[in-house]
Amino acid sequence: MKVLKFGGTSVGSVDAILKVKEILQNASANDQVIVVVSAFGGTTDALLKSGEMAAAEDESYKDVLAQITQRHLDAAKQLLPVQQQSSCLSLVKKLCNETEDICKGIFLLGELTDRSKDKLLSYGELLSSQIIASAFSASGLDCRWKDSRELIVTDSKHGNATVDFDITNKRIGAYFTGKFPLTILPGFIARDKREVTTTLGRGGSDFTAAIIAGALNADSLEIWTDVSGMMTADPRWVANARVIPSISYQEAMELSHFGAKVIYPPTIQPVMDKNIPVWIKNTFDHKANGTVITVPGNNGGNIVRGISGINNIALLSLEGSGMVGVPGFAKRLFEALSVSGINVILITQGSSEHSICVGVDAREVFYARKVADDAFAAEIVLKKVDPVVVETGLAIVALVGENMKSHPGISGKMFGVLGRNGVNVRAIAQGSSERNISAVIAEKDVKKAINVLHEEFFETVRKQINLFIAGTGNVGKKLLYQLEKQTDFLLDHINLQVRVMGIANSKNYFVSEEGIDFGKWKQLLDGSGKSGIRNFAEEIIGLNLRNSVFVDVTASETVAGVYEHLLRKSISVVACNKIACSSAYPVYKKLKEVAKEFNASFLFETNVGAGLPVIGTLNDLLRSGDAIHRIEAVLSGTLNFVFNNYDGTKTFSEVVRQAQLEGYTEPDPRLDLSGTDVMRKIMILAREAGEVLEMEDITCHAFLPESCMNGSVEDFYNEMAKHENHFRKMYEEAAEKNCKLKFTASYEYCSSGGKGKASVGLKHIDARHDFYHLYGKDNVVLFYTERYNEQPLVVKGAGAGADVTASGVFADIIRAAKM
Repeated sequence: MKVLKFGGTSVGSVDAILKVKEILQNASANDQVIVVVSAFGGTTDALLKSGEMAAAEDESYKDVLAQITQRHLDAAKQLLPVQQQSSCLSLVKKLCNETEDICKGIFLLGELTDRSKDKLLSYGELLSSQIIASAFSASGLDCRWKDSRELIVTDSKHGNATVDFDITNKRIGAYFTGKFPLTILPGFIARDKREVTTTLGRGGSDFTAAIIAGALNADSLEIWTDVSGMMTADPRWVANARVIPSISYQEAMELSHFGAKVIYPPTIQPVMDKNIPVWIKNTFDHKANGTVITVPGNNGGNIVRGISGINNIALLSLEGSGMVGVPGFAKRLFEALSVSGINVILITQGSSEHSICVGVDAREVFYARKVADDAFAAEIVLKKVDPVVVETGLAIVALVGENMKSHPGISGKMFGVLGRNGVNVRAIAQGSSERNISAVIAEKDVKKAINVLHEEFFETVRKQINLFIAGTGNVGKKLLYQLEKQTDFLLDHINLQVRVMGIANSKNYFVSEEGIDFGKWKQLLDGSGKSGIRNFAEEIIGLNLRNSVFVDVTASETVAGVYEHLLRKSISVVACNKIACSSAYPVYKKLKEVAKEFNASFLFETNVGAGLPVIGTLNDLLRSGDAIHRIEAVLSGTLNFVFNNYDGTKTFSEVVRQAQLEGYTEPDPRLDLSGTDVMRKIMILAREAGEVLEMEDITCHAFLPESCMNGSVEDFYNEMAKHENHFRKMYEEAAEKNCKLKFTASYEYCSSGGKGKASVGLKHIDARHDFYHLYGKDNVVLFYTERYNEQPLVVKGAGAGADVTASGVFADIIRAAKM
């Protein structure tokens, strides 16, 4: 014998009911079947609305009831042959007239009592079950209808009545004897011992089916709904949520209690005691396997079975030194809340006994605070206990798994991944069974939290990273091209899904929670109508996506100004822009500290050497225990390109313009030629090596005439042309010595404990020097360290160009994704 329950969506339309009929024809062919049905989808809410409108003396409740009546009449007409409609339509009209009478009484009294509400809401299931039973009988199924109120007996509590199982089991056993036809019953409704209609609470149709299955020792209970089983997480929040094939009764109860709405929590108890398997199946995909809820067994390799969450939670905190070592405080608190009908969802208490924290429904929190304050009024007056503190806007996320208790490190992984994504945990609860680890977090963080937890525990094959890119110039365009080209490779080879969620330039920005198509970003950006980098940053924070990375490929001080704000929200920053790290030392230090404090990455490899692994190599040396003695470097791909290509056949001005056209210079080439850019780079390296260094501490041997630094960029080119003799003389002096001109940078650590020295400037480099054979736009960095004290560690390669710079930014993005 089987008991099948069909929810509101499964009987929400004529087409859905016909699918139910198909399922029942197959099921009843080989077995005795009892069917419990819910009200047509949305009917219970509509009935409740009509009652509330009537209580508010709003006569438009009649319109709502008219819509309910018409919906059920239409369903009966579509499901039944014309010649068999009469009796069913009469019954529907009779039941609907009764709802009008109830609402009229509510209207006249101006009051909707719990008893009236239960009576009114019961009609949803009465209507749906009667129509379905009539339709199935008319189609040839051997089918009968039975009123659940004659079988299920409760106490007198309305809205969520408690079942008297002794009486109920006897009645069910007496009714279902021998061979009986397919039986259809309304779910959700019951009667108390005074024969007054009560209800079993929202989800009570599940409970009805479980009560009957338990009383009859059914072979199985099937809950038919609109999803193919219990899921690892809510699919509305987690796109990659998947069906759990098998789950224990205890795990199912934990998940349903913490927000998994596929099954009503009390449903499990009547069947668990008798080991009756419960199947969660999809009415609209009846061939799908679904989920079976049964005794603990094989977990399919997953230690964590599911992740769930509850919104609208508030915390009540009772604290005070007078609580320490005094028995009975917890009892008094919970007793006061219980007597007032306030359900406690979560409890935590520190071992110091200085505080007790409980989670309650946010709608009850201020009443709960009053109840608690009243209970401890004397202690509060004597200042032994502080007045109860309330925190709202919270939620609970929970990891559930039968086998978590035998695997250490689960809670560490849970809180680690939440911390890395800026999700602050306000309270933690874990029972001794270790079947559930619950954390109270801000409600705005729930979606992100459940996604990162699902990614950590269920998606070991794939991680998603969400990018927000500021800057669409040469480097920005190249980066977008590289990202598009490598999307499939990253997914296939390192299981990384990279999505661009936002793009900004100096005029506009565009953000999309669905991700931006690489082929449409320019069109979307140009037509966005939104502007301002700070507004862009606020939208990034507002989206609150997991694994978010802000990528700055500008040279803007304004853009650099939002780094700290983003890092404080645990949004990683990848910066091609050198301004932040070459600002005053306290700014640089603050950004590094904030990134560390809020578990975010702050990566800026391309600040020095474009795509070369210069900063990464330096950090590896220091992390492995080496010590930097000296750094010598050619750090300007622009200047190296210029002096490698300037031989007097073209003017110096023409060579510089060529460098700019090929994308090697900053937007204003004077930043390169003045030595300012190189000063920034050597300062960043010195700072990464541990030196407290400012720009004014660096000696700069400039080679540009002072007049070249005035006016616009075009004025700069004109002025350089006037000073061609100056540049030619520099070249000829070097050539006479068989030397090359190289603009170099150096830093030397002061072993005596003083400040290290740094300088930049143009030098004559002879053929014996490591810098001599440096061609095109190449950079080179020589690290002289405690380990590399005679022969330096050399990092050499292209140090300028949009392609290599974009690739360096790309590499930092991958590093951020792996942290």
